[in-house]
Amino acid sequence: MQSKFLNRKIQNSTENPAFVLAIGFLILITIGGLILSTPFVTQSGNRTGIIDSFFVAASASCVTGLSPVNTAEHWNFMGQLVIILLIQIGGLGIMTVASLIPLLLGKKIGIKSRIILKEQLNVENTEGMIKLFRYVLVFTLAVESIGAVLLSFRFIPSYGMKTGIWYSIFHSISAFCNAGFDTLGDSLYPLRSDYLVNITIMALIVIGGLGFMVTSELYYKRSLKNLSTHTKLVLMTTIFLIVIGALGFFIIESGDGGVLQKESLGAGILESFLQSVSARTAGFYSVELGKIKESTALVLIILMFIGGSPGSTAGGVKTTTFAVLLLATVSVIKNEKEPVIFKRRISDQNIKKALSIVFISMFIVLIVSFFISLIDGFSFIDILYETVSALATVGATRGITPELSKIAKILIGFCMYLGRVGPMTMAFAFGLKTDEKLIRYPESFISIG
Repeated sequence: MQSKFLNRKIQNSTENPAFVLAIGFLILITIGGLILSTPFVTQSGNRTGIIDSFFVAASASCVTGLSPVNTAEHWNFMGQLVIILLIQIGGLGIMTVASLIPLLLGKKIGIKSRIILKEQLNVENTEGMIKLFRYVLVFTLAVESIGAVLLSFRFIPSYGMKTGIWYSIFHSISAFCNAGFDTLGDSLYPLRSDYLVNITIMALIVIGGLGFMVTSELYYKRSLKNLSTHTKLVLMTTIFLIVIGALGFFIIESGDGGVLQKESLGAGILESFLQSVSARTAGFYSVELGKIKESTALVLIILMFIGGSPGSTAGGVKTTTFAVLLLATVSVIKNEKEPVIFKRRISDQNIKKALSIVFISMFIVLIVSFFISLIDGFSFIDILYETVSALATVGATRGITPELSKIAKILIGFCMYLGRVGPMTMAFAFGLKTDEKLIRYPESFISIG
């Protein structure tokens, strides 16, 4: 009797796509954490503390980039290889990688796997799922290969053939997967004026952060007129945020005491765009983030909170969530019945979902930041920056990650995990849902504002 009950519970769990994804990432983090805790993957040959090991594993699996240790100095080649494999699997998604095995063996992907893939890639239905799945794998390999080749023109002359090739591959995967891990020791700061490296990294971050649905539509349709409303909205919002973020960063930090004050105009513009692009989705930096002004930090926090686009390697509440709420707000101000974009209306269901995601994410950020502020003695702006960076799987820090207490690291690690899986997915995964009610109650007036 107990065995039948247990089998039924397991079967019900596996039929819940959100649950499978949540547990899948948890298993990946656990495996990565155990490997990274061994002495065979460090430069010194000493074990890494279990909390730090699991923190790095969570950061890599959730394509974040936060780390209590310096990746270049602490881990040997095997350790860095484990990290980049976790980033690649985490970026593509657990189910995408798992479905690759039957595909290579020439077997069909079952309906359950397709449903989980649909949840992971954030698409509307399972129609054309296998075609999209193949596209994701080929597109990822192609873009990362091109990125590695471009980066090799700088890294091979600087570090030699063997190390240069490894650095090129590592940073290309890290950038495309929006992870932000680096093997240079100080991210892109030593190369802050290098146009080839910075533009390549930015291109990889943006492409990875657009979402596979968007890039596949751009590839197959190749005409702006034929693009879906979703794709148009993603592209418009992405361009808007990049330009506004870069402009804000440049204006604030070019003034007295700013990190761009002594930089040339070209270098300042390049660094501003790198920070704007990276802040929303990855953790690379070309300026000393610990020295930026608090007003600039607030701008970057907003960009991090918004993040990339649905179905991508990026985190955050997503560009479309931000756009939908902005359009809904404008429609209320203009006293319009419903928000409209590109001659298409936005449903109430989408607005409710967007509002829920933002509210839940803000609640998590404030609660975690509050508890860390009670435990550790950092300034609140630094703690808020760290927390948003973790939940949005960005990986940028103002230098406090190595100094966090054990409890704070656990809280930040949980934020990274929650940010990659998604707050709404976690809610669906563990049964926080109710059946649709057949009764509709009378409407009541509530004064708002």
